[in-house]
Amino acid sequence: MTEPKIVIAGREISQDQPPYIIAELSANHNGKLETALKIIDEAAKAGADAVKLQTYRPDTITLDSDAEDFRIKGGLWDGRTLYELYEEAHMPWDWHKPLFDHASKVGIPVFSSPFDSTAVDLLEDLNAPAYKIASFEAVDLPLIRYVAGTGKPMIISTGMANAEEIEEAIAAAQEGGCKELAILQCVSGYPAPAEDYNLRTITDMIERFGLVTGLSDHTLDNTTAIASVVLGASIVEKHFTLDRLGGGPDDSFSLEPTELAELCQSCSAAKRALGRVNYGRKSSEEGNVQFRRSLYFTKNMSVGEEITADCIKSVRPGFGLAPKFLDKLIGKKIKRNIQKNSPTTVDDL
Repeated sequence: MTEPKIVIAGREISQDQPPYIIAELSANHNGKLETALKIIDEAAKAGADAVKLQTYRPDTITLDSDAEDFRIKGGLWDGRTLYELYEEAHMPWDWHKPLFDHASKVGIPVFSSPFDSTAVDLLEDLNAPAYKIASFEAVDLPLIRYVAGTGKPMIISTGMANAEEIEEAIAAAQEGGCKELAILQCVSGYPAPAEDYNLRTITDMIERFGLVTGLSDHTLDNTTAIASVVLGASIVEKHFTLDRLGGGPDDSFSLEPTELAELCQSCSAAKRALGRVNYGRKSSEEGNVQFRRSLYFTKNMSVGEEITADCIKSVRPGFGLAPKFLDKLIGKKIKRNIQKNSPTTVDDL
C-alpha cells in the first residue's frame, strides 16, 4: 500500500518526513495587525512549518442574538454571546493580504480555516496553498465540498466527531474533488486535559481511514504533542501567542515562542528516535564495546594446569572470551603459561 501523503507549498507531509508543525494564530492578534505580523515572525524563527489563520466575520459564523442558544455557559468565555466573542476574536479581512505578503517575505507558508464560502473565495484570491476545516465545522458537509472544489490540500480536525461523522467529512471532501487530505485527532476543549486525548486513537485512525493523520493539541504543554509523533502523527498543530498573559480569547492555552521552538525541536527528535527496526550495534556504541564483560584469568597458571572455577572470572573490560563460554572453559587445560589478570583466548586452551 502506498504511504499517504499531502504536499503544502512544496513540503511533503507523510510518515517518511519530519512532523509538520502548524502555529495556529487564531485570535491571538488581539485586535492589532502588528501583533499578527510579529506572531508570523516568531513562528518562523521557532522553526514552525506553517502559520494558520481563521477567516470569518461574526455574521458569517453566527447570528447577532443574546438568546440562550447563543450564550456561552461555562469555560473561558462564560456568559458571552457567540457574536460578541467572534466580533472580538475575528481577523479583519483586509489584514489577510498583508499577512500573506509578510509570511512570504519571511519564508513561512500561511493558510487558513474558512468558515463559509465567502471566506474561501477571499483565500483563493490570495492563492492560499491549503485549507483547514475546524472541528466545529467538520459536520458542515456543504462547506467541506466547497473547499474541496478548490483542488487544494485539506486538513480536517475531528474534535467532537464520532467515527461516522469523520467518515462523512472524508467522503464529502473526496467527492468534492480533494485529492490530498489529512485528518487531525482533536479534543475541542480550551484547554483540554491530556487524558482526554486518547492518543492510541491516532494509530487506529491511520489504519481505519488510510490518510495522513496528525494532532490538533489544546493541552497546556508539549507532552501530548510529542507523544503523538511516536504514535504516527505527521502533523502537529498548536495555538501560538507572543504572551500567554496577553488577555486575548485564546492566549491562555497557547504556546509562547520558546515553547514553540521546543515543540519543533522535540517533535523532530521524537521522529528521528523512532527510526526503524534495528537490532544491530549502533554507531554511538562502537567505542564502548570494549567495556562489556568477558572472562579473565584471576591467577598465574602454568602449561598443562586445569582451569577451575576460581581461575577465571567475568569482569569488565571485554577483551576476553564472552561469559557464555565460562562452563566450557572449566576443566580445560592451559597450553601456555598465563599471567594473572590476562584475558582468556582460544589460543590458551
